[in-house]
Amino acid sequence: MFEHFQPVEVDTGDARIFMRRAGSGPAVLLLHGFPQTHLMWRDIAPVLAGRFTVICADLRGYGRSSCPPSSPDHAPYAKRAMASDMAAMMARLGFASFMVAGHDRGGRVAYRLALDHPDRIEKLAVLDIVPTADAWDRADARLALGYWPWSLLAQPEPLPEKILAGAADAIIDNALGGWGSSPDVFPADIRQAYVDALRDPAHIHAICEEYRAAATLDREHDQADKAAGRRIACPVLALWSGQGALAEWYEGEGGPLALWRSRADDVRGKAVPGGHFFPEEAPGRTAGALIDFFCDPRRG
Repeated sequence: MFEHFQPVEVDTGDARIFMRRAGSGPAVLLLHGFPQTHLMWRDIAPVLAGRFTVICADLRGYGRSSCPPSSPDHAPYAKRAMASDMAAMMARLGFASFMVAGHDRGGRVAYRLALDHPDRIEKLAVLDIVPTADAWDRADARLALGYWPWSLLAQPEPLPEKILAGAADAIIDNALGGWGSSPDVFPADIRQAYVDALRDPAHIHAICEEYRAAATLDREHDQADKAAGRRIACPVLALWSGQGALAEWYEGEGGPLALWRSRADDVRGKAVPGGHFFPEEAPGRTAGALIDFFCDPRRG
């Protein structure tokens, strides 16, 4: 995996971010979700590296990145702080502006980058998400039961931490096989890497703090942006699972594209065959969609 990619650790001032880098040309940052790490991009990043400088990073609190101390309001794990990490990392790598794609939690960091650092983000791709405030505002039994981390991991410590620590294998197997994807998609070494990433107490706590921040500060930040009329200025590509929840849950409101168009002016997108983890199920289709979008000369 990641042959020809250079492993690098970047000190952003607030965190140490582990990333891999390869290729040349315009910069593309790839961000992972839960319960993954940067390894989720293993089949996509090499394809993109033929056209772009590709950076695959572990978010703070995940994978091989550090776990800064948190606070009672969970601010160190709000997407605002995580986006700041990525902005600082890319600046240290020499990229004044760049394109970004994020899946799941990484998608939430990616769109926060576009809102908080609009001069830095050229294009934004969000994979299998809708804005955090919109998801919470429309939450019902389907979200509570189907995507249990939203409610379970946001509970006060130490309950979620104890559950993750005592059942890392079960957590990974439930997530990888329970969100519309086939567990056969994930090779044994990848599955084990995701399990291992959930065994460290510091990372377990950080991940729970990230979910607590999503239920509080992230939601508030989204609501404040909407109230102030702040919108995503760059072109947006929204991709979602053709077999997953987004295609069904928001159909009555015009689907994911309608929700993203309430936040940005230039939005395009489509469903991709597969479950929630379609970047790992259908890496060729996903890479093709990202290349078409990132290479499209149109802006806004």
